[in-house]
Amino acid sequence: MPQREPRQAVISGARIAGLSAAFWLRRTGWAVTVLERAETFRDGGQNVDVRGVAREVLDRMGLVEAVRARNTTETGTVLVDEDGIVTAELPSDGPDGATAELEVLRGDFARTILDALPDGVEIRYGQTIVEVDDHSGDGDDVRPVTVTTASGQELPADLLVIAEGVRSSTRDLLFSDQVERRELGISMVFGTIPRTATDDDRWRWLTTTGGRQVHLRPDPYGTTRAILAVARAGNLVELDRAAAMARLRELFADAGWEAGRVLDGFETSDDVYVDDLTQIRMPSWHAGRVMLAGDAAWCVTPMGGGGASLALVSGYVLAAQLSTAPDVATALGEYEAWMRPLVDDVQHLPPGIEHFAYPKTRLGVAVRRLLDKAITSPPLRPLAARLTQVAETDRPLPVLTG
Repeated sequence: MPQREPRQAVISGARIAGLSAAFWLRRTGWAVTVLERAETFRDGGQNVDVRGVAREVLDRMGLVEAVRARNTTETGTVLVDEDGIVTAELPSDGPDGATAELEVLRGDFARTILDALPDGVEIRYGQTIVEVDDHSGDGDDVRPVTVTTASGQELPADLLVIAEGVRSSTRDLLFSDQVERRELGISMVFGTIPRTATDDDRWRWLTTTGGRQVHLRPDPYGTTRAILAVARAGNLVELDRAAAMARLRELFADAGWEAGRVLDGFETSDDVYVDDLTQIRMPSWHAGRVMLAGDAAWCVTPMGGGGASLALVSGYVLAAQLSTAPDVATALGEYEAWMRPLVDDVQHLPPGIEHFAYPKTRLGVAVRRLLDKAITSPPLRPLAARLTQVAETDRPLPVLTG
């Protein structure tokens, strides 16, 4: 009897969600092709962490120590005023503190998974999808999905996984009428700047008037990761780099502390990234043999946190359900049912969080600092610690076979 060919998955996106799906689908016997828009693998990026049930997934991958070895070197988190004086220290004890036990740069995290992919995963860079023909309802096709790339390649598949990120073009091509974009009114600008003698091993975080924040965080490469964040500044992501930098200089001219240094550093940084925070919400993450994972399906934004952990978990849960369900449709439904509670928990932001996180007035900043001191005081530290817990569940991970 001829040996049955393995099922074929095409995954669009070679970051954490896509690579996790590739890892686990290949582990369970699928043939996997990953398409990535970028011409090469994208290193760099800001801090992400592994929290909650994601630590168990990482352990099952055998990658805990590999991720720990790429640690950012960050040891804690402090809030500072306009003169750089520490006003409060956030809890960082335990695996899920403000600075997590497994704290790593996004590119380093993705690279760790990439290096551990099982043999048989093919990655094709410089590829974007322009057409998807899903004829899974037409009968028992050998490969019910056909993916066509901009270069004219046609890839037959049993499953297409879209893991392209918050502004996924393939998601919008296939699910445009189902995508709810919830703008949070927060713009964040990320980049790498030179390290100075005043930097240390803590995440230092200024919140000041005008709904502005300045962040400095250590990395393991002798540089510093910086963030400027501002509320209600318009859509910075629509501006070109020169216009965005000019706007930032207007916004942060009197912010104090290290704002000027960050602005100067961004002028010459080669990895500046601008994002207007947008949650993605969808009534369903799949249709036929096409499904969504990671930010393409449920972007939680840095305001919610835990995006990397959810992305990592999603790949395992998808492969596990496919390994035990009687058919793909049932598996994708079970995948959604398992992941939804984790995502909903993170996407549900407390009412008024923007005004607390990004106060506009001097009075608002003063009140915020009083509340920061109170919530980080010894009696309330357990409450503060719970605020950074994401991807937590009492449910066991689905069983994975194969």
